[in-house]
Amino acid sequence: MNTANKLTILRVIMIPLFMYLLYIDQMYYALAVFVIASLTDYVDGYIARKYNQITDFGKFMDPLADKLLVTSAMVFFVEIGLMPSWALLLVIAREFSVTGLRLVAVDQGTVIAAGFSGKVKTAATMVAICLMLLPVSAFVIQLCVWVIVLTTLYSGFEYFIVNRAVFTEGAK
Repeated sequence: MNTANKLTILRVIMIPLFMYLLYIDQMYYALAVFVIASLTDYVDGYIARKYNQITDFGKFMDPLADKLLVTSAMVFFVEIGLMPSWALLLVIAREFSVTGLRLVAVDQGTVIAAGFSGKVKTAATMVAICLMLLPVSAFVIQLCVWVIVLTTLYSGFEYFIVNRAVFTEGAK
């Protein structure tokens, strides 16, 4: 197991700790764990590319770890009333849709790499979640929710527009 994959596994292991800290109302510790876990996303990707440690396991687990980390925070926010459930549903629908698009593309022999807007969405969502873990005003919370929703929708639409040939190729 290479270093990049170990960091991905560490991120997954940190999720239950993050959730535990949220549920015992230790927001600053939860924030610290979330920040460290989020940074491992950047570091494992950097290491994988720089040291040629890209593996099938990493291609599968890295995005899954990100989705689990981010979704776990948003589920908690819905539960405590900081985020409306429709916003979380949009995020989850986008993730399922893009994953489905990638599966159709792979079946056609095409790999859809992460686009720039998807990376912006991930970074913006992680920053918004960090802010939502702090004692900020209701206005800032609402702004964070809208940043998450709008970047999620934009990146999702972009994936489908840029890769629309996947559906026209499959129809032939």
